[in-house]
Amino acid sequence: MKHTLNTLLSRLRMRQLQLLIALDDHRSLHKAASALSITQSAASKALRELESMFDAPLFERTKTGMVPNQFGHCVVRYARLFAADLGALCEDVAQIRSGRGGRLAIGAIMGAIPEVVVPAVKALQARQPNLSIEVTEDTSTRMLAQLDEGQLDLVIGRSAVSNDPSKYRYRSLGVEPLSVVVGSAHPPPRKKTLTLADLASHRWITYPAHMPLHALLEQEMALAGVAMPANTIATASTFVTVALLQDSDDLVSLLPTDIAQLFARQRMLRILPVTLKSRSQTFGIVTRQGSVQSPAAEQFVELLAERVLPEPGRMA
Repeated sequence: MKHTLNTLLSRLRMRQLQLLIALDDHRSLHKAASALSITQSAASKALRELESMFDAPLFERTKTGMVPNQFGHCVVRYARLFAADLGALCEDVAQIRSGRGGRLAIGAIMGAIPEVVVPAVKALQARQPNLSIEVTEDTSTRMLAQLDEGQLDLVIGRSAVSNDPSKYRYRSLGVEPLSVVVGSAHPPPRKKTLTLADLASHRWITYPAHMPLHALLEQEMALAGVAMPANTIATASTFVTVALLQDSDDLVSLLPTDIAQLFARQRMLRILPVTLKSRSQTFGIVTRQGSVQSPAAEQFVELLAERVLPEPGRMA
């Protein structure tokens, strides 16, 4: 059975969506009904109406409780997204009414923060001093999940890491060059140029195996004819990487060049004269397809375009 948007809008109620979220959280019709302060029979009726609306069962009864099936997972995800958007709406209206100017939640990969995100945030804060700005630094994969759930307004990262990049609008900002770094306690290099083969005896701090930058390091090692070391320390945290490097004279790592230069200026890290052969990864502005951006988000994107994009206006 196919339903148009108008059919769903006329029959779907927010209370039903709350029930779906509660069922997903509690795995019990009784507990979900209790959480919503309704009777179990009312909850059961609401679930039947939802399943009738979508012409499909949404949950399966198992030994561990009520578990969403593939249809249920899909509907619950959009229910959470809808609830998050409504929550953000209420929060923004309340903040605007109180004179604080609303809220903007930005997610960014670490390499984009010093030279891309920070200047744009400063410029936006100067334009809108009452605006509340939240910046999250994380991997693109985790931030896309937060974008899907409405926790972030936009992401400065990579949409290509998603299983379904077509869900997003992507506007390229540039590339993220990488540098090989050591701690300040590491002896200065004796040669003007180094290769990864020269660092074969060193221990490496790497990105976790699921991250693209881990694969890039593996590729660089292969091109240098060096085996990937087995005794690596894996972390996605810049803070952990810098802290480990600082007190070591044999640890080596790979960091986005802008981040590396930031710590090198503070004499916390040293950038080694290693030229990488792999092409630098691109990053850009990622938003949800079909989403309407707030005025603050639109201004932030404009500021990014003014400062970074050589040819503004290209959407992919």
